[in-house]
Order: sequence, then C-alpha cells, then structure tokens
Amino acid sequence: MTDLKQSYSVRLNDGHFMPVLGFGTYAPDHTPKSQAAEATKVAIDVGFRHIDSAYLYQNEEEVGQAIWEKIADGTVKREDIFYTTKLWATFLRPELVRPALESSLKKLGLDYVDLFIIHVPFAMKAGEELLPKNASGEIILETVDLCDTWEALEKCKDAGLTKSIGVSNFNHKLLELILNKPGLKYKPTCNQVECHPYLNQSKLLEFCKSKDIVLVAYSALGSQRDPQWVDPDSPHLLEEPILKSIAKKHSRSPGQVALRYQLQRGVVGLAKSFSEKRIKENFQIFDFELTPEDMKAIDGLNRNLRYDKLQFAANHPYFPFSEEY
Repeated sequence: MTDLKQSYSVRLNDGHFMPVLGFGTYAPDHTPKSQAAEATKVAIDVGFRHIDSAYLYQNEEEVGQAIWEKIADGTVKREDIFYTTKLWATFLRPELVRPALESSLKKLGLDYVDLFIIHVPFAMKAGEELLPKNASGEIILETVDLCDTWEALEKCKDAGLTKSIGVSNFNHKLLELILNKPGLKYKPTCNQVECHPYLNQSKLLEFCKSKDIVLVAYSALGSQRDPQWVDPDSPHLLEEPILKSIAKKHSRSPGQVALRYQLQRGVVGLAKSFSEKRIKENFQIFDFELTPEDMKAIDGLNRNLRYDKLQFAANHPYFPFSEEY
C-alpha cells in the first residue's frame, strides 16, 4: 500500500492532517453490529484511512476490532488511521466529557483518537440512556454552556486522549460562541454537518473557510433514511437526473460525482456504505475531475433540503437549524 497520508489530506488549524475522504460507520438499529466490523475492514483494504464513528452509534467495539485486525495483518499502522469519535448529547456537562471519551477509547482498544467532536450542540438529560425520554415519550433536553463543554474538550487534547477537537451540527453563531470565548486555547478544527447537493451549505462553508475550520460532510451521498431520524418521503439524492447525467458523461456513478463535488469545493466527504462494491466505488474519486460547468450544475441543485432535521430540539436555545446558516 502506498502511503496516502499527505497526498489526499487537508491540514487542520492545529497542524494535524485529515484525509479528505472518510468512511462513515453509522447504521440503523436493525443492522447487525458485526456488519460495521466487516465494512470497516473492506474500507481499509480499498484505501480509506479516515474512519468516522461515534458513541451514539454503539459500534465502537466492532469498529475498533476491525482497525486492530488490519493493523495485525500489516495493512496499516495505527498512525495511518485517522479515527473520529463524537461526544454524545447526554455527556455535554464538563465533568462527563473526559469519562465519555475514555469509555469510547476503552471500547476501541485505542489509547487516543485523532478527532473528538461535540456531536450536537444541545444537551440531553445526563445519564446512561442514549435518548432519555419523559412519560409522554419526548426527549428530555437540558442546557449546558457550550463554552464549558469546549474547555473540557481542550483538556482532553492536552491530556493526549485526542489529537484534534471539533464540533458537529453547529451553525455560524454557535461557532462564533466558541471562537469568541475568553481564554480560548484551541479553535475547533472542523464542523461536521449534513452536506450534499440538495443542501450544499455554501454560506456555512464560506464562513468556515474564513475561520480556517474544515467543513466535513455527513450524508454526502444523501441519507440512508433511518426512519428514526429521516422522513421516508424525502427525495433520493442519488436518483437526481442531473447527477445521473453528469455521472454518465464521466462513466462514473452518481455517488462518485456527489463525493467528488465535495472534494473540489474543499469539503471533506464521508461516504457510508456497507456494500463491498460501493465501498470500493466510493474510494475511486481521485482519478477524474468535474468541469466548472459540472460544478455549477450541481450547485444549482441546492434546495436547502435537510434529511436530518433534529426537530425534537427545535425549542432548545442552541438549536442549530433556525438560523439561515
């Protein structure tokens, strides 16, 4: 295997490097967790070096095991892998941050992660339940000062438990809250948000670039439409005729075009698939280029369509989607 470390990577504002294409490991509850392990091994075999998971996904034991098997068989070394985990909403209180990361590390069998990010800006009731609900079935939210949470992440970086720290599902106002924090030690390196041709986040991308924050795209291929989070009637991105015609012109798949689009606008794309054929296909995006006309046509597909609306948190003071960007 050639060392892909620098060639297809972006430099973060803390000096570390993030591969520009990542493998997403989230799967709906009904998917056996063992599939996450198998898919992660295939992903590493075909060339993925950036692996994205989270405490919420409840698959870190399997993903960690896959990484270790690939280290054991000589495919990669630990330092070749860029591994991301996320701080779930029930652990945003500052005193819970480090124990949450340590819990992920223990499951993974790793002594550090490459990136630790705040999964969502709004806190849920602290405790072991992933989605704490009241008697009427509504998720119980609470307010934790994000600046306090951020300080706890900074301490995790100083302790060597993570190389880099960042956020997810933040709008520009929430990013400013952190950036303007008195005594800020480290800026967020990235903001991971839903981003695809139907929701291209051009304003947020421009803002992030101006602050030297990398935008990382989840649902870059549309969404896997987990009914727990996503409306089953939402349109299928990969069926989009314009994507299909551009794909046909380049003898590529619509998914490859959607990922290449992100790459060319300076966005790090996450590709989630548990199918061996598509995992391979999703990595083959470094040997073709979209023309300026292609890029413009794809830009024109933007319709601010959000698959993952997080509507249950709409009344929270840190709800991220009431702002334009």
